Amino acid sequence: ILDALRQFNLIKWLREERQSRKLILFIVFVALLLDNMLLTVVVPIIPSYLYYLDEQADVVLKNNTLSQQEPPGAFHSIVSLYDNTVRLSGFNATVRSPDLVPTTPAVAELPQNSSDCPQSSSKLVNENVKVGMLFASKATVQLITNPFIGPLTNRIGYQLPIFAGFCIMFISTIMFAFSSSYALLFLARSLQGVGSSCSSVAGMGMLASVYTNDEERGHAIGIALGGLALGVLVGPPFGSVMYEFVGKTAPFLILAFLAVFDGGTFTVFLIPKPRIEYQKGTPLLTLMKDPYILIAAGAICFGNMAIGMMEPTLPIWMMETMCARKWQLGVAFLPASISYLIGTNIFGTLAHKMGRWLCALIGMIVVGISVICVPFARDIYGLILPNFGVGFAIGMVDSSMMPIMGYLVDLRHVSVYGSVYAIADVAFCMGFALGPSIGGSIAESIGFPWLMTIIGVVDIFFAPLCIFLRNPPGQEEKIVRLNTHLNTINHILHEHTEALKGKVKNTILRIV
Repeated sequence: ILDALRQFNLIKWLREERQSRKLILFIVFVALLLDNMLLTVVVPIIPSYLYYLDEQADVVLKNNTLSQQEPPGAFHSIVSLYDNTVRLSGFNATVRSPDLVPTTPAVAELPQNSSDCPQSSSKLVNENVKVGMLFASKATVQLITNPFIGPLTNRIGYQLPIFAGFCIMFISTIMFAFSSSYALLFLARSLQGVGSSCSSVAGMGMLASVYTNDEERGHAIGIALGGLALGVLVGPPFGSVMYEFVGKTAPFLILAFLAVFDGGTFTVFLIPKPRIEYQKGTPLLTLMKDPYILIAAGAICFGNMAIGMMEPTLPIWMMETMCARKWQLGVAFLPASISYLIGTNIFGTLAHKMGRWLCALIGMIVVGISVICVPFARDIYGLILPNFGVGFAIGMVDSSMMPIMGYLVDLRHVSVYGSVYAIADVAFCMGFALGPSIGGSIAESIGFPWLMTIIGVVDIFFAPLCIFLRNPPGQEEKIVRLNTHLNTINHILHEHTEALKGKVKNTILRIV
């Protein structure tokens, strides 16, 4: 086998590809694509699925109460015997009198309504908190895990955490596919947070380490965020269409296959192994005290908190006010996803030229204005423009603030990137943890329009802080050290130049 591989130069090709920056960029791109597809594919599925599970439980409870009120008799005994047989067999049956024979909770089939409008609007509003807590569980777990993953990558490298992230996300995806209770869905969502922390922190750190030039790094991170954008783009419509026409299990099985594909590619080309040497970077607490890093992290947090609040509450508001169908719940996020993909690709390079601070400032203002306009929509077509603005503006913020985190570490601290991108991911997760959890409660208390107004005003008021990132000062000791190194290099070059001149002069004299 080795002789055959040598004959076709496959071993040499594999060794070259393992050092390829483009391959690393591709793997990180697919990792972010998978993570964010799994993040958003549940957005149109979970609110509707949990609502109808609750409806099913109410029907079962009601029918059990009615059956207990039936007088004893031969017919009642036959019905009870038949009902027990159905429960033991695990199948659901359709009979002429559904009031007498309740549907078993073990069945995954959901009750079908003759209308797309939910029958109980009060119960639908109560789903806000339940759905919000489930959505926030992933970001909350990721928020807790990130401070451990960042320093861990400094010790063992980036490869093992990325590979572990693929394995954990595969398990989480399979759990989503076959879970039929709120508790299991909550566990699957929480487990995804651990896998996402491993892949995103290590992936961004690996990119920052192989792309050392600031402009190249910004371009590479912009492409990687394109994977995040594509996952956000494809996730909601893909989930809603598959849920409507195929079922809940199908989209998660496809994502599980994608996890196996990317994990296999990573294993073949970048063999996961721990790094022997230990890179001592700036402590995590020191980075968290840096005001410039905190401003960049705050922009990431509050920008993404807007879409984090919309994910659990917008579908329920649409079901309540627009009588939206299942497929429309995911398609409503399509303009935001498309514009996010456009924004990250455009401003990955453009933000470096126009100033990343200015790009983030404009993005935060546009996010605030667009979010405030969302509740004015009266149908799904009215959501196109404000959602497009939200996605495009968040793309401006993310594509400018992610590279500036690495730049701030280069400028003010030690150039080891695991911890700083752990902070960036913590900020991202805080937006998607506080957003759904707080947003669900606020929407239930004062309504969806006021929720959008509050987060919009917060984003607009935060925007001026980005001015401080215009020209951040460097660390004095680091600047002195760099100047010393430059002076030493110039001195060495001058000595070599003088020696070279002497050799050339002697050579010319000999020739003459």
